[in-house]
Amino acid sequence: MRKRATFAVLAAAAALGGFASPAAYADETVGDIQITGVSVNGGKGIAVGLADKTVTVSVTATDPSGIWDADFYLWRGTDPDNPDAYITPNEDTTPADCVASSATTSTCSKTFTFEPDWWLTNADAGTWKVGVDVSANDDSWTQRDAYTTTRIQRYSKLTVNAGPEPIAKGKTLKITGKLTRANWDTDVYAGYTAQPVKLQFRKAGTSTYTTIKTVNTSSTGDLQTTTTASVDGYWRWNFAGTSTTPAVSATGDYVDVQ
Repeated sequence: MRKRATFAVLAAAAALGGFASPAAYADETVGDIQITGVSVNGGKGIAVGLADKTVTVSVTATDPSGIWDADFYLWRGTDPDNPDAYITPNEDTTPADCVASSATTSTCSKTFTFEPDWWLTNADAGTWKVGVDVSANDDSWTQRDAYTTTRIQRYSKLTVNAGPEPIAKGKTLKITGKLTRANWDTDVYAGYTAQPVKLQFRKAGTSTYTTIKTVNTSSTGDLQTTTTASVDGYWRWNFAGTSTTPAVSATGDYVDVQ
């Protein structure tokens, strides 16, 4: 069985001293060190499909003596001393990659790899807190349990098909599609049910899509509706996303109206 409750495994290892447990962290600062920003995946949510996904987490900090090292962890729950789950970076036991922008300021980075076929489950999708630990050359340090948050999301796909094409002006045009997202429990893409999805149209020669109507996905994630053909243009479905699933738009399907 490939799937494992890896977060429980990590917690057990931490109790044995194999990992740095979040219980060792608290919001505390010694010295003049300051964190000026934290970035997770370039400010975007972490959308994971069925393949491994590696993202970078970085912190920019400043201290009169200069920055020496940094570390990170992601966790969820209400108590950092007893998290529901947490993740440590790939380079957990090695120094961060720190790049100095001046004698006092550096940006330090580490990477995290998310493995849907090994330890991710659907229950892991949602908002996670980002813990940060930064040290300076003069032994100043700061630890923040939840400096910011990020979302770990189940990657989504959206298709569209409009027809028949070509079609006579005034005739009924049928638009179908399907909204799916990664199912980390079964390692397949499955329909995302009962979700509102916007049908949008862009007239040929223009660059802006206009929402025509909203349709809810079926129990299998399918979409279907009809409209009256009027002018040449592109039809697409647009999904706004949820806390567990990122927004996605289908590539526009061109229809020639004669």
